[in-house]
Amino acid sequence: MSSIVVISGGLGSPSSTRVLGNDIVARLRDALALKDDTLDETVVELRELAHPITDAMLTGFPTGDLAHVIQTIAAADALVVVSPTFSASISGLVKSFFDILEPGTLNGKPVLLAATGGSERHSLMIDFAMRPLLSYLGALPMRTGVYAATSDFGGAGAAALAARVAQAADELAEAVAGGVKRPVDDGFVEFATLLAR
Repeated sequence: MSSIVVISGGLGSPSSTRVLGNDIVARLRDALALKDDTLDETVVELRELAHPITDAMLTGFPTGDLAHVIQTIAAADALVVVSPTFSASISGLVKSFFDILEPGTLNGKPVLLAATGGSERHSLMIDFAMRPLLSYLGALPMRTGVYAATSDFGGAGAAALAARVAQAADELAEAVAGGVKRPVDDGFVEFATLLAR
């Protein structure tokens, strides 16, 4: 059994960010089943932890439910991180959550990057904001990221979105079930560090 934590940064209820996360989990479950593996997923809605995240930033340590979530993430086999796009980047809530993690928490952990936004124009946000951040933290982002614009939900782009979800989920399933452990690209980490300054 593979344990996956889905970190959803959506602020609404319901949110397109959570819908995308659910789609990814459904495809991931199917992909793991083909490898004779099962999925144990935990979904973390960051909006429910907004106050504890702020408290942890101020005090320097997480408590209660937030501390439990971080322990669950540290023990998970992989992550799916889904953020809404704000000002051409990840949401402040998602960034704040990753800011409070202890160094090493995500080392070597495969992660599927996904984002939602109102327009296709921001689709590069995954590669310019999410990928450098998660790489800097020691995670191993999958090659394929999934960006979903508003028009991709139930519109003409639905089929293309489903194909992106399938490809990314298959990559994560291979990394988890296959036990793939890629070394962190130190050059990319250095580049990500420069971008973060």
